[in-house]
Amino acid sequence: MGDFSVGPTADTLHTIRAMTNADLDEVLRIERSSYQLPWSEQIFKDCLKVGYHSLVLEGQTGLSGFVIFSSAVGEAHVLNLCVDPAQRRSGFAEALLAQAISVVIVTGAKILFLEVRESNRGAIALYEKTGFIETGRRTNYYNTIPKDGGDKSGSREDALVMARDLTL
Repeated sequence: MGDFSVGPTADTLHTIRAMTNADLDEVLRIERSSYQLPWSEQIFKDCLKVGYHSLVLEGQTGLSGFVIFSSAVGEAHVLNLCVDPAQRRSGFAEALLAQAISVVIVTGAKILFLEVRESNRGAIALYEKTGFIETGRRTNYYNTIPKDGGDKSGSREDALVMARDLTL
């Protein structure tokens, strides 16, 4: 996919490449450090098995992030985009998203969709910066864990549906 330098230490080289089963331990570490309700190992294995586009961002000390997305019949969908919390605000998410966009354009996608928690202001800002617009809302889409540690059942959060026109 290519090597590039981003972030505050631009002399550090990173590579975006296809995710493999051998990456799953690090992918799970990043996922679990980022979300209260992370994807399971089986979900990642299933994504690889069915052939979803699955990319990792690798630096000299290991993986810094990943993106998983699908494309079919002129549409694409970002399923999961995650950067190690210790390495955020370094341009890594934007680089992964740019690579995903390049891949889906080649596959013939005309539009790219994603869902994002309405409370994830940082991600929403990134998506808006990269040309996504809010196109809808999925009510009670995400499970949540209450901040007060109370009963977890039935606690939900809306998702914003965002899209980017890839024909512009």
